[in-house]
Order: sequence, then C-alpha cells, then structure tokens
Amino acid sequence: MIIAIEGIDGAGKNTLTRAIRERVDADMLAFPRYETSVPAQLVQEALHGRMGDLTDSAYAMATLFALDRHGAREQLAPYVDSDRIILLDRYVASNAAYSVARLRDATVADWVHDLEFGRLGLPQPDLQVLLATEPETASQRAAQREAQDASRERDRYERDADLQQRTYDAYLGLAERSWAGRWLVTTSADVVLQEIAHITQGL
Repeated sequence: MIIAIEGIDGAGKNTLTRAIRERVDADMLAFPRYETSVPAQLVQEALHGRMGDLTDSAYAMATLFALDRHGAREQLAPYVDSDRIILLDRYVASNAAYSVARLRDATVADWVHDLEFGRLGLPQPDLQVLLATEPETASQRAAQREAQDASRERDRYERDADLQQRTYDAYLGLAERSWAGRWLVTTSADVVLQEIAHITQGL
C-alpha cells in the first residue's frame, strides 16, 4: 500500500508520518530526495536562487520534481498490490497543487497526472492524506523552524505566503474531485490509521 502524506510547507507532514509509523509497520520515503537525487538537488539549488531564472518556469520545476520521483519508481514497485506499506512525505499531488497555484490554472493538474502516472509510469497511491493545517499556522511553523535551525532556511516557495495559500486551496480542490484516487483531509493520525485499516480490510 502506498500512502502519500500531502500538505503545504510547515503543515507537519513529517510529524504526522512518524506518528503513523509508530503504530503501523511501514517504511518511509520523503520527496524531494535531496541527498540522493540529482533532479532534486537541482530543484534545491533553484529554490535558493542558484540556478538563474529556472524557478520562473513552473513547468520546468514540475518536470524536475517528477524526474526525482521517477528515480524512485523501482523502490516503490514492491508496495503495489502488496500488504507492505510505505508512507510518502509528499508525492505526485504536491507537484499538481504547487503547479496549479503557480500558474493559477487548475487544468495543469491533468498535465502533471499524465506526466507522472502516464509517461513516467509512477504507481498511483492507495491513499492521499491532506494535512489540513491552516496556511497561516504552517507559515509560522516554517519561520520558527528556520529561526531554530540554520540548515532549515526557507526556500522561495516557503517564503511566499500567497503561494502557500493558493497551494492549500489547490490541494482542497484535488481532494474534492478525488484526483488520482482516494483522499482523506485531516490532522489526526488516528483518523488516518482507521482509514488504513478500512482499506486493508477491503484488499
């Protein structure tokens, strides 16, 4: 089972993922894979202003994010139609939501879907969890995190409060139309665990 934990920067995705992992036998993978993936490293450099005007292109950035995930496709394969569980800290919906927010065009989500699930052959998740933390709260958390840890400097996306709000709204839109499968909108690990149990019983 592939479970994607989604949300804007500072929403608490890592915290929720770890809380779930403490109570179910699951592996964990976070995107972007900055430590091991060249496309992810290029994204990181771009978001911190070291790749010229690359970040000006929403399509270029989305493609790099997608190529990062494509590099993990074989790693995800064992969890498809399996009783093994992997928790993903961000997945394809993140690319869709941020692209929609950047371009202010909901139809770009379909392009992301075709790119990642179609051309790049990534497996669709069994469950997508939108961590429903209000953008203002998430922004405050991200700023506090940066102040406490110099290595957690906020990037261009994280510093843009308007972008974060639009991204959150885009996520809600994706969840409402069940984009790429089943969605759950919550802040509760218990609710997610109940849904995992429900899906498992149905497999």
